[in-house]
Amino acid sequence: MLMYYHNLLSPTCNHHVTAFLGSRIALNSPAPVSQLLFYYKYSRSSHHVHVKVGRRNFEKMELEEAAANLRSRFIHVLRSRRSPEVPLQTLPAKPVVEPLYQGTPPSQPSEAMESCPKAHIHNFKELLNEENLYLTTEEGDQGRLPVLILSMKETTHSKRPAVVFLHSTNKCKEWLRPLLEGYASRGYIAVAIDSRYHGERAKNHTTYEDALVSSWKKGDTMPFIYDTVWDLLKLADYLTKRDDIDHSKIGITGESLGGMHAWFAAFADTRYSVVAPIIGVQGFRWAIDNNQWHARVDSIKSVFEEARIDLGKSAIDKEVVEKVWNRIAPGLASEFDSIHTVPLIAPRPLLLLNGEKDPRCPMAGLDVTISTTQKAFEDAQSLKHFKVIAEVGIGHQMTSSMVKETSDWFDKFLLP
Repeated sequence: MLMYYHNLLSPTCNHHVTAFLGSRIALNSPAPVSQLLFYYKYSRSSHHVHVKVGRRNFEKMELEEAAANLRSRFIHVLRSRRSPEVPLQTLPAKPVVEPLYQGTPPSQPSEAMESCPKAHIHNFKELLNEENLYLTTEEGDQGRLPVLILSMKETTHSKRPAVVFLHSTNKCKEWLRPLLEGYASRGYIAVAIDSRYHGERAKNHTTYEDALVSSWKKGDTMPFIYDTVWDLLKLADYLTKRDDIDHSKIGITGESLGGMHAWFAAFADTRYSVVAPIIGVQGFRWAIDNNQWHARVDSIKSVFEEARIDLGKSAIDKEVVEKVWNRIAPGLASEFDSIHTVPLIAPRPLLLLNGEKDPRCPMAGLDVTISTTQKAFEDAQSLKHFKVIAEVGIGHQMTSSMVKETSDWFDKFLLP
């Protein structure tokens, strides 16, 4: 059973609506400058309609400028711990025969991903085209981005939509192959990468955890979310240079950590035109303020334990959590949190999928984010481009229903 929040103003909606409506009065009040301009135009104009148009245009300009400024600040943060940039190059790679899974390796394939809708093609394997390559995104070992691309062989050389898939913590691009094959069979160019310190970018089973601890100690990298988002900006550069991709139709999705990567990449780069983060969007500030950070912290606990020791604490507390976020991902729990960045994906189609009982991405922590995002789509007159699904009874888990909803979302906005 799925619980939908696609019509948040309906009187039949659940208890979340109260929080949305309660917050909108303050959040959507005109800024002082807007009020002054409105008063000025009102006193100078004899036609009320001119007042409304003038105010609307000014507020739209204000919002666009604010969005550009926030993106600019985020890009500045991404650049702040970057090794020297190098020209974007494509290097050949070989298929990975034995993928490296960190933590506890999966014992079996993902049932949810295996359920991805797939076209029935008799000789599918023979018609499937596989590309393995590296992109250089900056200097150093981590600046070599492994990419896996699946598509169907074609003789017409037509431009096709593309979708980028992002794996969860301790997985790798090969884990996503069932999704890539499903989308490729339906006419997409399906793309997957290894996130920083994962897959081909990992040396052992603790590479990612080691990188997080190092980031806390040295403050010279941003392995949690931000470094991979930098790679995704470079990936967009590459995809928009390909002749076989419709550059106006590039989707992005991911699971858990990959969902966070998709969210931030779409916020930062409008070339990602359709967006569907799965069990990834959350309120980091809300979690700290409401003491709901434990599940997220436990997922990468070693860095928080190291910080606890360095800060002389007997236990991990909210102060430790906030200091870690500020150190390894500056702004994550403040100006770049979901309440500020998710609404800026509008008016591009955005589907948010979470579990109703997800302790890492609590739905209560997304009330204001969903409300402000809905308002952004309303203002853009594209409310049909925004949909939120919280699957009832589901925790931090990507389900077959989520995979199907995501597939339908991309088909709706990317396929002819």
